[in-house]
Amino acid sequence: MAMSGMRRLTTALGLVPKTPPESVLEKTAPKAFSRVPVERRPAVVELVHWMYGSTGGAAFGLLPRKVRERRWAGPVYGVLAWAAFETAIAPALGLPRKGNTAAERLALLADHLLYGAVVASSSMRSQKR
Repeated sequence: MAMSGMRRLTTALGLVPKTPPESVLEKTAPKAFSRVPVERRPAVVELVHWMYGSTGGAAFGLLPRKVRERRWAGPVYGVLAWAAFETAIAPALGLPRKGNTAAERLALLADHLLYGAVVASSSMRSQKR
């Protein structure tokens, strides 16, 4: 959910023309996604992205505590999640990545850094109790 505001900003500025979750839905479930009314599609895309994010957050929570305690762990985790999408998931799904501009890549990198920082902050709060 932390990335929602960043995604809204980057798409409104035209830095990211189509978010990766939207591309994934169009590629993996085109019939189901096309049945969703156009005005509801942003909500579906957001919910799917929240599912990805919560799954990733749960995976972060499974990392050893010594790793999660490091200040750099969250941002690095976010970058690794983004890199996994760019280098493995997108190509496996046949999603075009070559046309991405430098601005788009930087915007996606920034929101994954934010994601990692937020995921790690949850772990940091639980340590203080």
